Amino acid sequence: MNFWKTFLAALLGCLVALILNLILFFMLLGAIMSAGSTSEVPTVKNSSILKIDLSEAIGERTQEGVGADLGIPFVSMPKASLGIYDAIRAIEKAAEDSKISMILITDKGAVNSGLANLEELREALIKFHDCGKPVVSYGINYSLGGYYIASVADKIYIHNEGTMPIQGLGASMMFFKDALDKLGVEFQLIRHGKFKAAAEQYIKNDISPENRQQNMEMLNSIWENWSEAICISRKIDPAVFNEAIDQLKIGTAESAKELNLVDETLTTDEYTQKICGLVGVEKEEDLKVVPIATYAKTLDQSMKGEKRIAVLYAEGEIAMNGSGISANKFVRQVEKIRKDKKIDAVVFRVNSPGGDAQAAELMREALQKLAAEKPLVCSFGEYAASGGYWISAQANRIFSDKTTLTGSIGVFSLAFNYAKGLKEHLKINAVQLGTHKHATAGDMSRPMDEEEIAYTQKFVEQIYTKFMNIVSDGRKMSIAQVDSIAQGRVWTGTQGVEVGIVDEIGGIEDAIKYAASLGGATTYHVVEYPRVKTQMEVMMESFSGSGEESLLKRIFGKKNVSQAEQILQDIEENNRVKTYVRMPYNYEFSY
Repeated sequence: MNFWKTFLAALLGCLVALILNLILFFMLLGAIMSAGSTSEVPTVKNSSILKIDLSEAIGERTQEGVGADLGIPFVSMPKASLGIYDAIRAIEKAAEDSKISMILITDKGAVNSGLANLEELREALIKFHDCGKPVVSYGINYSLGGYYIASVADKIYIHNEGTMPIQGLGASMMFFKDALDKLGVEFQLIRHGKFKAAAEQYIKNDISPENRQQNMEMLNSIWENWSEAICISRKIDPAVFNEAIDQLKIGTAESAKELNLVDETLTTDEYTQKICGLVGVEKEEDLKVVPIATYAKTLDQSMKGEKRIAVLYAEGEIAMNGSGISANKFVRQVEKIRKDKKIDAVVFRVNSPGGDAQAAELMREALQKLAAEKPLVCSFGEYAASGGYWISAQANRIFSDKTTLTGSIGVFSLAFNYAKGLKEHLKINAVQLGTHKHATAGDMSRPMDEEEIAYTQKFVEQIYTKFMNIVSDGRKMSIAQVDSIAQGRVWTGTQGVEVGIVDEIGGIEDAIKYAASLGGATTYHVVEYPRVKTQMEVMMESFSGSGEESLLKRIFGKKNVSQAEQILQDIEENNRVKTYVRMPYNYEFSY
């Protein structure tokens, strides 16, 4: 009898605990939802200031999310972000909105947007400035990327104790061969293209001359675009500007003023009074400041015109399935757009460093089928390289930002083994058995032999030839011309126009207008694919994670994984010989 009393009491306790946990869980969901964005259209008052805080990320697409870190262990909560197209549209609307008196740019020294999106944002600000409304910038500290944006402003202010450590544009690379040798791990790289530097960090302990050349020319191309824009806006001699950077003359607020990079150094109170004076109010409390993400919610979402222009986003690494661009899901999405008779033209927005060659080909085939029925125009974001270029090359027209990284027309296969590590460190002798000589080719417990490497090289050469034919057809170039600019070399958008793999410098809005003209539309509305996930959907994914992601990615987030940890991810993901059309690295520039 006592047993059943104890058992029932324990069962009741478990049920009560379960109910309480469910209540707490749904209370947490409610808190998260309330912390996120609201669907209500905000009210904009007269003499409002449109504020662009450069510490707030501008990404590819607008995404709902929470407004603060809720401190839940091992769960990366989705943060709200503004998409670049919505940001541009918001600035355009503000230029015509009588209630918006000016734009205020603020910089705390950390810019969270990519190079290409900064470029498109700057172009939109220039157009706003040309409409006659003032643009003002104030920085506690200015980063290079922040100053690139701020240089558009009529007046640039900096805190009197602020900093502007402009030292040029840089990127760092790590090479792991020596460490891998000690661990007994060997990578075998089979590639076509002397510039195809993907996985070079695993087989070398220093950068190759070809890789150094392409990276330096790429960095210089980006820098030339940025520095030219800054110097034109501020009426500074480029030679003086570059000399000041080389000699580390730019750093303090006073040095920035002496070089005409800013107009005044101000305390916070002095800056506030400046802004009050510009909009004709006496006190800070009377200022009506509207963040751009909030103002973007006032954009007219109603359907204008009968014509529809679809914007199809492809963001991330290309794979058959998984996070990033899933080829299987992508093909189904393209088919849906192709069959929709109401869609007159398509803009394909690409932000991808490439990935699986076979997956890229399935995507390209679907896009070609679509292009046979509707105009297809490409718009490049941060990356449209290797596999990202494979799927884009045959579009009717390609628009790219100047700082987009594109090209990387090359192929590689990567295999690794830990045979030496097993033998030397763990004293394990691996034995392979098979019915034929090469039955265990690609097994991680042994390296590939010369015949197997030659066999894999044939696939690499076959895919490289296919890649060149795709580019030749799409860009109307001879195979010899394609090969001369291919070899795995990465180009910027500016260089891409020069060598013929890009048609025109322009952002997503330019591509949409061009696609509309091909579709015969003067008035139209834009529909975006795939559907943006709701805040609840993104949040639940953050809780549950994805079975296709490694534990490191789920806990730390891919951007926060160190390069050493990235090796572990690569070993986890590349556990068999596979052929890739991918960029060498995901570049993380210092700006």
